[in-house]
Amino acid sequence: MESSKFQHVMEQVKGKIAEGLIKPGDKLPSIREMSRQLGCSANTVIRAYAGLEQEHWIYSVPKSGYYAVVRKSGKEQGSPVEQIDFSSASPDPEVMPYGDFQHCLNRAIEQYRDQLFTYTDPQGFPSLREALSKHLASNQVFAPPERICVVSGSQQALHMLAGMPFPNGKSVILVEQPAYFGMLRSIELLGVTAIGIKRTVEGIDLEELERHFRSNSIKFFYTVPRYHNPLGCSYRREQKQKIAELAEKYDVYIVEDDYLGDLSLNPKDDPIYTEDASGHTVYLKSFSKVTLPGLRLAVAVLPPSLLETFRLFKAASDSSTAALSQGALEMYMGCGMFDRHLEQMRERYRVRMSTLRVACERQLSASSGIRASIPEGGIFARLLLPPELPARELAASLRARHIFVMPTDLCYLRGFPKENAIRLSIIRTHETRIEEGLRRIVEIVQEMLVSSENRVVDWREGFI
Repeated sequence: MESSKFQHVMEQVKGKIAEGLIKPGDKLPSIREMSRQLGCSANTVIRAYAGLEQEHWIYSVPKSGYYAVVRKSGKEQGSPVEQIDFSSASPDPEVMPYGDFQHCLNRAIEQYRDQLFTYTDPQGFPSLREALSKHLASNQVFAPPERICVVSGSQQALHMLAGMPFPNGKSVILVEQPAYFGMLRSIELLGVTAIGIKRTVEGIDLEELERHFRSNSIKFFYTVPRYHNPLGCSYRREQKQKIAELAEKYDVYIVEDDYLGDLSLNPKDDPIYTEDASGHTVYLKSFSKVTLPGLRLAVAVLPPSLLETFRLFKAASDSSTAALSQGALEMYMGCGMFDRHLEQMRERYRVRMSTLRVACERQLSASSGIRASIPEGGIFARLLLPPELPARELAASLRARHIFVMPTDLCYLRGFPKENAIRLSIIRTHETRIEEGLRRIVEIVQEMLVSSENRVVDWREGFI
């Protein structure tokens, strides 16, 4: 009976907050007053207020009372137009572990109260780096905690690496083409000299790679060996082995962006890092695609020759990565929640990519003029378009119909020959909508090929 009474009080207060009768910041009635209004005991109100505070509906101020918390209504959060999103690289909010992470945040505050709201080691929490060392080892990336640096997202690490000096004394960055847009943006903003090398679904020309390493003062080669962005493809093991051999031979560093390594479906598909015996590989791993992107957490595993310089650049960049996020991630990984969530995400994306592959087999006939490259896993695939239909015009036309894709010409260095293609992401598109989305893309492609009058040229950039 007492249990149902305090839950009734909680629902009463929630209803008043939701209806606006109690506004954000308003002080709630005292325990005695609420007890009188609802005809229940003071203990019932105390339990109800404690439950509301735990669910973040209210907060308490010592010697003052309880106050309502700002909350958004469902109407404010809803989307007015149904859309199919093939463009996003951010995880679906509906499957993010908000509840689990809330628990981990609370636990981190309890355990690291005196450390979370001050400056910390630029390399990251020592206890988190120990946990990360064990986690990385399960993926064949063996590194002691002292060679691990926790960064504010992999983009921060890429930006610092592009701008800092390397022990080999070289200055040119070699970049796969196409490549992750964020890396290209850092190169351009820093004014660094960069050279492109063509990447296809089959890999790269290893003889051309060796010529660049031998002749062009390459500081490092930036590559995404697994589940490439935007192509979606992966290197074969022998290609990764050869890249590591050439790096050692010509004293070139490899910056390996393994942003989706946790989602690999093949336990034998190891990163380049595992093939490197000479200490020429910087290994980057992001947590943005499998947990909460807003945490801004990623890991850089550095060879000893780069560690001190990287630490100095990191300290100058932001002093240290957000301690609260680090503490929560340590809790999340240590209690098994991370592994369970990761398994769910791996299976979810596998099913969606398989659905896209089957849809392409059904709908992309030779007459469609579209060629698809659909990987076994990951989150990205590519559609190569007929040359007479510019990818930007198709993307604009699709956007007008609430279908969102990304033209891959954003992923090339200035002046490098570009493929006429769009990137499809399955990270936010449920399998029940994938075939419908592809069908509509094919229909619009055919319409635009038949009549140039349907082409739309208004376009705005803004993809990541």
